[in-house]
Amino acid sequence: MNKVSIVPCPDYSDTKEAIARALDLLDGIGNIIDPGDRVLLKPNILSSSPPEAATTTHPSVVAAMCEFVLSAGGKPVVGDGAGISRPGATAKALKASGIEEAARKAGAEVVNFETAGFTLVEVPEPLQFRKLYIANPVLEADVVISLPKLKTHELTYYTGAVKNFFGALPLKCRKEMHLLGKRNLFGEAVADVYSVVRPGFAVMDGVVGMEGNGPSHGKPVNSGVILASRDCVSLDIVAAEMIGFDPLKIPTTAGALKKGFGNQCPVVVGTPLKEVKMKFKPSSGGVSTAPTFLTRTLGKYYTIYPRINQRKCTHCGACYNNCSPQAVEQLEDGSFRINQEKCILCYCCRELCPNDAVEIKKSLLATLLTAKK
Repeated sequence: MNKVSIVPCPDYSDTKEAIARALDLLDGIGNIIDPGDRVLLKPNILSSSPPEAATTTHPSVVAAMCEFVLSAGGKPVVGDGAGISRPGATAKALKASGIEEAARKAGAEVVNFETAGFTLVEVPEPLQFRKLYIANPVLEADVVISLPKLKTHELTYYTGAVKNFFGALPLKCRKEMHLLGKRNLFGEAVADVYSVVRPGFAVMDGVVGMEGNGPSHGKPVNSGVILASRDCVSLDIVAAEMIGFDPLKIPTTAGALKKGFGNQCPVVVGTPLKEVKMKFKPSSGGVSTAPTFLTRTLGKYYTIYPRINQRKCTHCGACYNNCSPQAVEQLEDGSFRINQEKCILCYCCRELCPNDAVEIKKSLLATLLTAKK
């Protein structure tokens, strides 16, 4: 369970061969799929972005996994829910990402979590939520496989196989989790989701990852690998270490380990980890590196907060509709501003803005203390 395979994959023309090798190193997926099983493949479809933006799981990864599920006798189902609360957002994202077309061509059913419905379920040994609404396609699947993208994240530092299931929640539940206000509590909430879903496998698109201001406004970086594991937590530990992050400081990983999932010392098979290690740039917002005590002791002299760049803003309302504490306010002229007194620094506004109009502003002291070395 705690094995993680790493296979070099220089570009997406080699995707199918690399995934085949990654699966073979783990004895394949045939032993988790029975003939006729509905197998939900859960990619990361955060927003309406083209594959080259590195925001979403690449369609070639999805297509290859559909073929492997079919060859194992399963029925592939590809689905997710976009992060923007606007009618049709998920349908648009499925098309723009190329995932819908790739999945259908590969013989898979495509489901939209936004319209497929949700069911309220009990959370086993909850850390933050006793009950959660989970997308019906997830609950109806016989096997669930995570297909995450290797990316940095302004709130959770890194986002991978465990965090990928945040997309199984309706937007209202996602907002409630962001309202917890602290990274560790948010990580525990995501672990609650993971404990309900209980995926059976994970294959990560690390061919082109995203560094910097991920998960949507970072910079694509050629990381050149496919990672796979039967355990999402183990995969996340290896992937985080691969890009230069402390795996145990990733809130979602810490939350999952707290619930008894995963293993702190996964076994790497295939290419040794030291041969693929590289340093991803973290968020430039200072959120990932600022010592917590600074915000308490330095008060107004140490501030890091999001602000809307009115020149870039198109008044689409993505920030306004998705702000959990309702810190984004609409003015009489139709423009938006962020009320800093209400802001909980969850960065949903920044993550979901399609025009990169939400910027991180820092005081002089914060700029000096969070400067990259």
